[in-house]
Amino acid sequence: MAELSKSQRLWKHFTTTRRVVTRALPDESMALVEKSIGMAERGSSGQVRLVVECHWPLLHVAQQSARSRALEWFSHLRVWDTEHNNGVLIYLLFAERDVEILADRGFNGKVSAAQWEAICQLMESNFREGRFDNGLAEGVAAIGDLLRQHFPADMGKNEQPDRPLIV
Repeated sequence: MAELSKSQRLWKHFTTTRRVVTRALPDESMALVEKSIGMAERGSSGQVRLVVECHWPLLHVAQQSARSRALEWFSHLRVWDTEHNNGVLIYLLFAERDVEILADRGFNGKVSAAQWEAICQLMESNFREGRFDNGLAEGVAAIGDLLRQHFPADMGKNEQPDRPLIV
């Protein structure tokens, strides 16, 4: 995705309200994505958590990156605290249509940065065409394939909620 100027970023954050997000991702879409997360975790011990952040306070826009904010959510939601160290956070900064994927240390040496980036690009290309639920579902499914490849097992307990968090 092309780099946005500071003024473009500020404008996007200013105009992206929760209402804009819930129009793009209504309850039916969130139910589809929630189901996709459950399916992605099936056959694996891995956990997937999705956070959709509508926008940031304008004072934060120039000072923060989507990656650093994703790290905050990764820690806050304790995605790193799964039994097998195989939690994955998908962070969508809706105002910028920017996706970050963070995976716990169990993925080290198993999944390359290029593989994670390919999933981000898949999702972002859907978002550019207004297919938000489709983009999220496809990204989650691709992560599910990686979970089953690297952490095959019966899922045991669900350590992270499947319901996407919209903030």
